[in-house]
Amino acid sequence: MKHNKMGRIIAIANQKGGVGKTTTAINLAASLAALGKRVLLMDLDPQGNATSGMGVDKHHVTQGMYELLLGECTLSDAIQKTAYKHLYILPTTMDLAGAEVELIQQEDREYALRRACEQYQGKPLDYVLIDCPPSLNILTINALSCAHRVMITMQAEFYALEGLSQLVDSIRRVRSHLNPQLLLDGILLTMLDRRNNLTIQVEQEVRQHFKSQVYQQTIPRNIRLSEAPSYGVPALYHNAHAKGTQAYLTLAKEIIQRRNNEERKQA
Repeated sequence: MKHNKMGRIIAIANQKGGVGKTTTAINLAASLAALGKRVLLMDLDPQGNATSGMGVDKHHVTQGMYELLLGECTLSDAIQKTAYKHLYILPTTMDLAGAEVELIQQEDREYALRRACEQYQGKPLDYVLIDCPPSLNILTINALSCAHRVMITMQAEFYALEGLSQLVDSIRRVRSHLNPQLLLDGILLTMLDRRNNLTIQVEQEVRQHFKSQVYQQTIPRNIRLSEAPSYGVPALYHNAHAKGTQAYLTLAKEIIQRRNNEERKQA
């Protein structure tokens, strides 16, 4: 994959809804940008919550993810600046739901997003975060075929462990058939409430099983995080001191640190 101008591409995935994918995509993107990294957030979910959560009006999007996947515009055409320094968005509209049907008819349909990234001619980016839909459909497969890494967000609850092994299995299949470079970046535990015994138990099991693949940083249940999208801003610009906001900043530092360590080892 030649898209070195794209920096590191991380798909944020889980086939379950309501596990903090979009919250993570928005707040991690904002945190990485606040730490001086050039970041592109791609909204690959037809619901478009990452788009509105960044304050973009979906009704005014004429070139977005749908047009990009169908080859009607380039990535540079579709990228928009946000109100925040270093932070860009590739927005989406409800049209994206139709793209699934239209993509099915195309050859190499799993590689539509990768092709667009390989042709990117804009300014170099440090990170690209892809907010995936809550299912393992052709859109998610496009994200996984294009990404270097996958971040799995999961809620520390009983059924989450079942879904996790299913998802890890899908990642393995994508790696063997479509994208040999794909690696698991890490598992992020979200909406954590340590007053709950089951939560603690699930966290321990996930850490025992996946060890260093689980991020040290977890995301607490936090009212400020859930409020921010209704204002169309990342939590960092809604309440910078909230526990949830600080958790995402710490996570961003951990991700940068992991990447630096890895690059040092390779050097």
